[in-house]
Amino acid sequence: MTIQAYAAHEAGGKLEPFEYELGPLKSDEVEIDLEYCGICHSDLSLSVGQYVGLGWRARSCLVCDQCLSGHHNRCLKGEDVIVGRHGAYANKVHCQALWAFPLPEKINPKTAGPLFCGGITVFNPIIQNNIKPTDHVAVVGIGGLGHMAIKFLDSWGCEVTALSTNPEKEREAQEFGADHFLNSRDPDTLKSHANTFDMILVTANVDLDWDSYISALRPGGKLHIVGAASQVRATVFPLIAGEKSIGGSPIGGPADILKMLDFCARHAIEPVVEEFPISRVNEALAHLESGDARYRIVLRNDFKKL
Repeated sequence: MTIQAYAAHEAGGKLEPFEYELGPLKSDEVEIDLEYCGICHSDLSLSVGQYVGLGWRARSCLVCDQCLSGHHNRCLKGEDVIVGRHGAYANKVHCQALWAFPLPEKINPKTAGPLFCGGITVFNPIIQNNIKPTDHVAVVGIGGLGHMAIKFLDSWGCEVTALSTNPEKEREAQEFGADHFLNSRDPDTLKSHANTFDMILVTANVDLDWDSYISALRPGGKLHIVGAASQVRATVFPLIAGEKSIGGSPIGGPADILKMLDFCARHAIEPVVEEFPISRVNEALAHLESGDARYRIVLRNDFKKL
């Protein structure tokens, strides 16, 4: 079967129309017709015609200790959709059936794509850290990840504080569900919030004054990083004295992805997206690189129009 797609033929090159043979389906794979595909910075038993979502991972081995304990996303032998194989900037993609998730009826397929990458990335820490509705959680960065984190935590029942270097995002943060907004550009902002947060979820892709954020954690609190900061340099004693910890995580496993989808359907949560036809993929990537995307970009399959 000939697949229509877009691909860069050299590092840093523009994406151009590209056709290839996908090959036969493996015994445990399904074939997905692409209608919408989310763009990211990182960039089951199914019936024919069923809407499904596919995220970062496309396959896991199913027999290692990680898979057998439910952490398929941490499988060392797993395969990713876009690493070492053709990705989903196309009209079809193959994946192991385990990683194709049926969409609940209340989930909008036009905006669902980002849930399977950025969405599960910020939903996973809520599950991992056993966040309770009575907890006070801070979200650092209001972008593609952060705006979904605020929506999740608000619906979870938490008191939510948004931190951003851009004060113009305060109104939007409140619309997403934030109870408080702090301008993190002010170096004294966190000093008045010592021992305040049960978790600080860092979604920003920058290095921070880590000691200040650790000081803002309550005893037993967790500094959880999902943004691509280059390194963490922190003073150890406050971690020991307050039984505080630093951690991070990738996407979640299949069970947590299904839980996220059910939660989104129940609370009518969807990411804020901008839609581009896939024929304008380079324009969409330039828009993403400019930092002007609000807040995730979705590509619409328009191959039939080419």
